[in-house]
Amino acid sequence: MSAEVYIAGIGAITAIGNNVAECLAALENEQAGMADITMMNTVHRGEIPAAEVKLTNAQLAEATGLDGWISRTTLLSLTAAKEALADAGIPDFDSLRVGFVSANTVGGMDKSEDFFIEFIGDKSKGKLRNVFDHECGSVTETVADQLGITDYMTTISTACSSSANAIFYGARLIRNNVVDVVVAGGADSLTKFTLNGFNTLMILDKEFCKPFDENRQGLNLGEGAAYVVLVSDKVAKTLNKPVYCKLGGYNNSNDAYHQTASSPEGTGSYLAMQGALAKAGLTTADIDYINLHGTGTPNNDSAEGTAVKRLFDPHYPKMSSTKSYTGHTLGASGAVEAVFSVLAIKHGIIYPNLRLQTPMHEFDFAPERRLLKGEDVKHVMSNSFGFGGNCTSLIFSKV
Repeated sequence: MSAEVYIAGIGAITAIGNNVAECLAALENEQAGMADITMMNTVHRGEIPAAEVKLTNAQLAEATGLDGWISRTTLLSLTAAKEALADAGIPDFDSLRVGFVSANTVGGMDKSEDFFIEFIGDKSKGKLRNVFDHECGSVTETVADQLGITDYMTTISTACSSSANAIFYGARLIRNNVVDVVVAGGADSLTKFTLNGFNTLMILDKEFCKPFDENRQGLNLGEGAAYVVLVSDKVAKTLNKPVYCKLGGYNNSNDAYHQTASSPEGTGSYLAMQGALAKAGLTTADIDYINLHGTGTPNNDSAEGTAVKRLFDPHYPKMSSTKSYTGHTLGASGAVEAVFSVLAIKHGIIYPNLRLQTPMHEFDFAPERRLLKGEDVKHVMSNSFGFGGNCTSLIFSKV
């Protein structure tokens, strides 16, 4: 069993950047990605903002070499996964056992929606290729084929904790000597089904979201993809550059409280954070920064805040929600925020919680409101809490 699992490469595409470098620049310049919806055809244009990736499907297809009719989730997934693998630059890659663990929640639903618009009007219309890749697993299969990964492949779909679970599942594969390398993360594109569903739940903010603010009104949906390349001790020693950090702690817990709401006591959140600390062999005093799940909904922020207070009181680490930049990217969010956590360690950065004006009255802590640079960030906890109470915390540590 490998003693450690290291992060050797990272890749990301979000509303704030088409690659990791662009995302980092936007984070440092406090540039959020939310705006009026332009890419997706919806009746809510001009009414509900979203954080869309700024490339069309045609542009993504040209960059990846895939056909333009492929689902947007697949295009985003391949874009970020290729960047992560290129960044890792693993020698003798083809001689190693490689896995691909990828998460998403919408699959090819964007294309299925196109099909049904035509089909409902005329049963002889609609392109069947638009429903061929509807399921979540087809995204993983297509991207794995493009990356040439055949040793191990699986799809995880656990709502908003999906790609965080993909990352820690990938770490377990390495620690148990199933594979040597895992490309782990996830992707999700915006769809009308998702937007309409969250709107029906009445948890979308018609302004730009403000997580952990007393007057928060809800979340902004986003889209994107992110992956980390996890490697074993043995592979890490062959690299031509230093690893970013290690993945030392991870835990998944479920409070089974409600289909779409967190328990008021934040039980699942608390257990996930507590378990990740135990796995990493750390105490609360060791954590330098928490990348909060922080969606901006009244329920989530209250539950997560309650869990943070229960675990860390009275000495709180610095914290913020980077969903104030990217919106909530659903199945991709855990991996997007994992990449941001890795960057926080590498560059000594604590990100601000954008648009936070009035901290929540029930807590004696508040997220950061300005960018902090030159920080000694040794341990970062990244929280991803999904529907159904599926809660995951990851801990990244400097090496």
